[in-house]
Amino acid sequence: MKQIKLTLTLWAALLFVGCSSSKSINTSTTNNQQKSKTNKVYFTLLQLNDVYEIAPIQGGEYGGMARVATIHQELLKENKNTMLVLAGDFLSPSLLGTMKYNGDRVRGKQMVEVMNAMDFDLVAFGNHEFDLSYTHLQKRLNESTFEWISANVLHAIDGKHASFYKVVNGKKQPLKDSYIKEFQNTDGTMLKVGFISVCIPSNPKSYVYYKDMYKEIVRSYNDIKNKVDVVIGLTHASLAQDKKIAALLPNVPLIMGGHEHTNSYDKVGNVVITKADANAKTVYIHKFEYNPNTKEVHFKSELKEVNKSIPFNAKVKAVVDTWQVVLENRIGEVVTTPYEVIYKTKTPLDARESTIRGRQTNMGKLIAASMSSAYNNEVDCALVNGGSVRIDDVLAGEINTVDIFRVLPYGGKILKVEINGSLLKRVLDFGVNASGTGAYLQRFNATKENGEWILKNGKLQENKNYTVAFSDYLLKGLDIPILSNKSKEVLHIYTPKKEEVAYDIRKAVVNYLKNN
Repeated sequence: MKQIKLTLTLWAALLFVGCSSSKSINTSTTNNQQKSKTNKVYFTLLQLNDVYEIAPIQGGEYGGMARVATIHQELLKENKNTMLVLAGDFLSPSLLGTMKYNGDRVRGKQMVEVMNAMDFDLVAFGNHEFDLSYTHLQKRLNESTFEWISANVLHAIDGKHASFYKVVNGKKQPLKDSYIKEFQNTDGTMLKVGFISVCIPSNPKSYVYYKDMYKEIVRSYNDIKNKVDVVIGLTHASLAQDKKIAALLPNVPLIMGGHEHTNSYDKVGNVVITKADANAKTVYIHKFEYNPNTKEVHFKSELKEVNKSIPFNAKVKAVVDTWQVVLENRIGEVVTTPYEVIYKTKTPLDARESTIRGRQTNMGKLIAASMSSAYNNEVDCALVNGGSVRIDDVLAGEINTVDIFRVLPYGGKILKVEINGSLLKRVLDFGVNASGTGAYLQRFNATKENGEWILKNGKLQENKNYTVAFSDYLLKGLDIPILSNKSKEVLHIYTPKKEEVAYDIRKAVVNYLKNN
């Protein structure tokens, strides 16, 4: 089982941040302090990031948006000045998102419906939001009842750049690059909190224009700082980028970030940077205290594990369950026992996009080995493009069939291809040189040693022919242009029949794990 850092109580020691007009202190605030006769304003931020699954994961042990909703409601009971926010990446990727429902791909619709039911307040754009076509993204924007912000992403259309928008009651409402929330104390004292955001420009799309992250977040901060009492970051960037932002904005007490998928707590000067685990395995709870007389900000941060001990919120669970029926019906078309545990990991299986598109991982090798096994290992090697893996996460502990569908949501056949050695060498070289893209090849029985490719039965000979198990997507020539079913050096392609394991790559992986 993956070791998740159990609830970390970061009731930090007093941290004094010098500001031109205020002082920020990170410290605990006791209930007695909250009840004392002061005009201090208290507010709470519940932070998530990189959430792709609406239901619990890892056999139901962790995550689940209905559990997060319970945490949210408990915090609201404690303090009505509570916000639920997400630091980017939620519309994609997901297994549900790839499926068709009522004639159209789901493409994040399930997530927006669940987040609406949870009464989300604010989200940042993440790079995976732009996995969607513009048409689908616009639909999700229109359906959402929460606010979106980003200072550096714009809609590129007809050579011009404009703010993205959502349609509300038939009218276009441009999205803003910042957001202001007003909190009120019981004595009427008001507090204005500003939120600023940027998104990592790692997902280029024709309809998206990325402005410079650092220039835009500084501009956004300068635009809002005199309109509010406190400015907080809600970003989707790498930790290194968040640290650079923190150095540029030393008066921002907290940056709630995403993108890494692993919880972290860092400081640059007096700026705290927090990230929770992906798929709501954990959430961050930030409790703030603001003194309008001294302009001091105190806050404490708790990393809370979302596990089976937290009950489901009934309202949100009903929405989740509706979508789970859709999911199970579609998976049932391929396998009959979607939640059967088929494997227990000793070492977590790395299916993160940042690794599987740049180097050989144990998850990639396992998939390729499954492809070879589907043909009784009667092939010289097996190759699959890293871009086929869409889970962008690490699998640990008990693995079930649904997990494999999450890894390979698009499925596809495993083709047995007779190919000339010269073309195979060029394909292998292209695949390993495509680091950082979906064309990067995950391999089985194909390793490069001292500049030579070694296959199952020895060194690759360019004048020989070989039999290779390929994912069917690769033979379309989209990721690797030199490889397609039209190439003269592709001598023969065997397409498996429906009753064969190789007919669906997911079935092949499930079968391989069961037998190994």
